[in-house]
Amino acid sequence: MGKPFDEMHKADSGGVREHYREFDRWLTEQTPDTMLDKRAEADLIFRRVGITFAVYGEKDEEGSGTERLIPFDVVPRIIPASEWRQLEAGLRQRVRALNLYIHDVYHEQQIVRSGRIPADEVFRNSQYRPEMHGVDVASNIYTHIAGIDVVRAGAGEFYVLEDNLRVPSGVSYMLENRKMMMRLFPELFVRNRVAPVAHYPDLLLENLRSVAPQGVDDPVVVLLSPGMYNSAYFEHAFLAQQMGIELVEGQDLFVRENNVYMRTTRGPQRVDVIYRRIDDDFIDPLAFRPDSQLGVPGLLSVYRAGRVTLANAIGTGIADDKSIYSYVPDMIDFYLAEKPILNNVPTHRCRRPEDLDYVLAHLSELVVKEVHGAGGYGMLVGPAATRAEIELFGALVRANPANYVAQPTLALSTCPTYVESGIAPRHIDLRPFVLSGAEVTMVPGGLCRVALREGSLVVNSSQGGGTKDTWVLER
Repeated sequence: MGKPFDEMHKADSGGVREHYREFDRWLTEQTPDTMLDKRAEADLIFRRVGITFAVYGEKDEEGSGTERLIPFDVVPRIIPASEWRQLEAGLRQRVRALNLYIHDVYHEQQIVRSGRIPADEVFRNSQYRPEMHGVDVASNIYTHIAGIDVVRAGAGEFYVLEDNLRVPSGVSYMLENRKMMMRLFPELFVRNRVAPVAHYPDLLLENLRSVAPQGVDDPVVVLLSPGMYNSAYFEHAFLAQQMGIELVEGQDLFVRENNVYMRTTRGPQRVDVIYRRIDDDFIDPLAFRPDSQLGVPGLLSVYRAGRVTLANAIGTGIADDKSIYSYVPDMIDFYLAEKPILNNVPTHRCRRPEDLDYVLAHLSELVVKEVHGAGGYGMLVGPAATRAEIELFGALVRANPANYVAQPTLALSTCPTYVESGIAPRHIDLRPFVLSGAEVTMVPGGLCRVALREGSLVVNSSQGGGTKDTWVLER
């Protein structure tokens, strides 16, 4: 893999990079006891506020689902303004192309007719929703909120690792991490000109209001949650509160005369925009899973009639499937006639015989992923796997090649991180959030996840990862 790119220190001299110098000077002034006390204070506050996430499949002693505190690291990830501008341009370009692709798939299907993407990759994909064919959505926007996972590797080049376009989560941690850093270390924000992120909820609400159905001047926006047992429920409640909108569950909404209404103490109130945090399969029991208790019966028919906006749209998963990921550069070329600003990670599609042969012969060197997997599950990190794990995963790939893709094991960049032994490098990624409405907008930052175990490349919270505040410098 080679030595990973160090976000703070130069490879040749070991000196501190320019954008970290002010922070480094501050860090040398801190004692180990001070940093330890600050980390303990952060854990206490996060636990008191209830910033936890549920872990599916885990039970406590009483048989209830367990909740964990996501470890928070007090050393920020810092990005200079020039690097952020490049990253922002690449993310805007990518999300524009992905929106055009989703619209095309459910309308003219030109990219399939051209042969750029095989038809069976699209129409046999489990995320394809034929119910959306021919449906015109407000402003032709499908993925209003996108969480794009970005890593650095090699000499510091940015790569897109994954596109999250269905119900991307994690933005509440971006916001709470910033509040925590400002509370613990206010002097750092005097010494560093850090671009703000606190206006994200206002930007999100403005974005959602801008895509209301045609003719609606003062739209009513709600956030639809599966309920308190969902792993991201804290975020649902947090964002609804920050935006000043109602947090609702399926039972709070109903369909009448081709409109969606919310039950209130003052009687039914029409709803125009639903920021939904429920997966497609559960959103309308009349159209998808009939056993769903989470959705709103008849919602799809109102949506198809253009009487309500869903953010994100039904069927967006067709563009964030790991098997479709490798075609995004083709989408950028096809729809925008541009070269991708951000690189994809080279990807082997196991459905292709020549790729399958290569992957099976090099399992110990590759990261192999289920095309529908998430959260660090359903994947093999070859260099870190045992021989038995490699043999077992090889059998799974042979049995269903189309269900897997493989990528080289990237040496993800490292950032200084406060661990038990002191400050040490740990691998990180970044999930910026891109909003598509009347315009494509972003706040300067994102959710930075860190693999706390030494040498680990898996940053997911469910796999023991933590989070950092991300600073984009204004100069």
